[in-house]
Amino acid sequence: MGVLTGRTALVTGAGRGIGRGIAERLGRDGARVAVHYGSSEAAAKETVAAIEAAGGSAFAIRAELGRPGDAEALWEEFDRHAEGLDILVNNAGIGGAPPIEEIDEATYDQVFAVNVRAPFFIVRHGLERLRDGGRIINISSGLARTAVFPHQIAYAMTKAALDVFSRDLSKVLGRRGVTVNSVAPGIIDTDNTAELLHGTEGGWARAAEISALGRVGETADVADVVAFLASDAGRWVTGSWVDATGGSLT
Repeated sequence: MGVLTGRTALVTGAGRGIGRGIAERLGRDGARVAVHYGSSEAAAKETVAAIEAAGGSAFAIRAELGRPGDAEALWEEFDRHAEGLDILVNNAGIGGAPPIEEIDEATYDQVFAVNVRAPFFIVRHGLERLRDGGRIINISSGLARTAVFPHQIAYAMTKAALDVFSRDLSKVLGRRGVTVNSVAPGIIDTDNTAELLHGTEGGWARAAEISALGRVGETADVADVVAFLASDAGRWVTGSWVDATGGSLT
């Protein structure tokens, strides 16, 4: 039996990239996984199929984050498939905000709506569903603590806000045995990273050099950290900011 057998997990933005890696890992560990997506139903179904092919259980739910009522819509979808939740991974987010000299208020507001407001209210409306002893894991970023990409100011600010959310929420929910942590990836090999480095001469090589381990991270590198925090082995870790940058901050 897997270490998460009998538990239900929700991973937002699980159709691709880090979210998909996390969803697949939690599924292999025995959790029944709610695979959230915003726009790409096909990608979410691929994640569900991958989990089921590995012997796990999963279902897809849709909610477009960054809009009023997005959290309520997500939970309405969730409630059609499951009763109660044990593990919540707030992974969905958007980046790509332009430098401060170019960003407009609408773009700024949208980045904060998806990256900060959405996870806040997903938790707010999910508390009645979250079982005692549960886990909340917020996917942050190493950019919240280093200026590797200084033009990503707005994005980095959202992740710093998410870190404060994790820290303070751990105190709020601790008496219920619920742990709350942030996991901060560095540069991970995803579609979004490819877009960020597209057209940058030697971008991948420089990205590898940033890491103390000399390579660009894989989604599994982050998923394994999340899986630890989601398991009983992570029961004594809460309110923490977990560096999953491969030593990029050293």
